Amino acid sequence: MSSNRVYIFDTTLRDGEQVPGCKLNTTEKLLIASQLDKLGVDVIEAGFPVSSPGDFQSVEAIAKLVKNATVCGLTRAVENDIKIAAQALKYAKHPRIHTGIGTSESHMKYKFKATPDQIIERAVAAVTYAKSFVEDVEFYAEDAGRSDNEFLAKVCEAVIKAGATVLNIPDTTGYCLPEEYGQKIKYLKENVTGIDKAILSCHCHNDLGLATANSIAGVLNGARQVECTINGIGERAGNTSLEEVTMILKQHPYLELNTNINSKMLTSISQLVSETMGMPVQPNKAIVGTNAFAHSSGIHQDGVIKNRETYEIMNPTDVGATTSSIVLTARSGRAALAYRAKNVGYNLTKQELDTVYRDFLHFADKHKEVTDNDIHQIVKMSAISKQMYA
Repeated sequence: MSSNRVYIFDTTLRDGEQVPGCKLNTTEKLLIASQLDKLGVDVIEAGFPVSSPGDFQSVEAIAKLVKNATVCGLTRAVENDIKIAAQALKYAKHPRIHTGIGTSESHMKYKFKATPDQIIERAVAAVTYAKSFVEDVEFYAEDAGRSDNEFLAKVCEAVIKAGATVLNIPDTTGYCLPEEYGQKIKYLKENVTGIDKAILSCHCHNDLGLATANSIAGVLNGARQVECTINGIGERAGNTSLEEVTMILKQHPYLELNTNINSKMLTSISQLVSETMGMPVQPNKAIVGTNAFAHSSGIHQDGVIKNRETYEIMNPTDVGATTSSIVLTARSGRAALAYRAKNVGYNLTKQELDTVYRDFLHFADKHKEVTDNDIHQIVKMSAISKQMYA
C-alpha cells in the first residue's frame, strides 16, 4: 500500500440512506452504485443486509454489479448479522464485512451493559467470525471520538490480532475538535502493536460542522481511509463530504496525498444523489453548490473577469461544473455588467456603459438578480438606445 494513497470509502447507500425520507429502492441504489464505481471510490458500503429483506437484496445486487470497488456490508457484533452479510456479499469480486461495537464509557455502560473486557471479547469474536467468510474485515469502534485512547488502543490491538484489515475510528456524535481527533489517530499509530498490518479509517459526523476538518486531521496524522458520502448526507447533520475531502487533497499537492477519484464527475454525481434521494443541495455547498463558482460582488467580479484565480482556488471544470458564473445584482460593478452585456451582444463603450449602469442599478435595486433578458430591457430603455438602434 502506498503511504500517499488515501482510500475513499463511500457510505452514501448506507449511512446516507439513514436520512429520513431518503429511502431508495434497489434500482435507484444500483444506479448510484454504478456511478460511484465509475467515480473511482475504493469501497462502496452497500447497506446493512440483516436490517431488512430489501436491504439484503440491494447489497446482493450491488455485489453482482460493481466491477472495481470493494463492496462492503455493515453488521453489528452479532453472528447472525455477519452470516447474513456474508451471504449478501457472496457475488462480490472484492467483499468486505464491516463489523464492530461501541467502545466509549457511555456505550459500554448504557448500551451494552458490559465491562471493558467483555467488549474486547465481543469485538474479537465478531472479527474472527467475519474472517471465516472474507479476508477483508473492517472493525468499527463506535463512539471512538469519546472513547478513552488507552482502552481504544487495546481494542484495536486485539482485533488486529484477530485479523482486522481496517480499523474504523468513528467520531460517531461529531463531538471532536480537529486537533483532538488528529491526536487520537496519532496516538493509535504510535501505541498499537501491529498497526502496520491495518489501515486506520476516519468516519466523522457533522453535528458541529467539523466532519471534513476532522477527517483531514485524521489523514494528516496517519489515517489512510476516509468514510464519506456524496453531498455530505447522512444521519442527523450528515457525514464527511466526499467532494470536499477529494478536492482538499487535490488542491494541496504539497501534502503529497492522493485519491483515485475522478473529480470531473463530482458535480454530476452530486446532482444524481440529490435528485434520487430528494435532498436538495444548499446553494452555498462547497464544491458542488450552485453558488460554488458564482460571483456577485463587484470587486470579486472584476478580479475574476481579469483572472479567474484571483478569487477561485479551483477550476470549475475540474469538478465537472461548466464555468464560473458572474451573477448580476445591485452589488455588481461596471466590469460585470459590461462582461454580461457583451455575452448577449452589446459591446458598450465607456460612455454607453456609464449610462446603462445607472439604469441597471435602479433596476437591480428592485430585483434579486438581473438576467440576460433583463439586460436587453435595460439597454433598450436607457438613454443611448436610440443611438444604438438608429
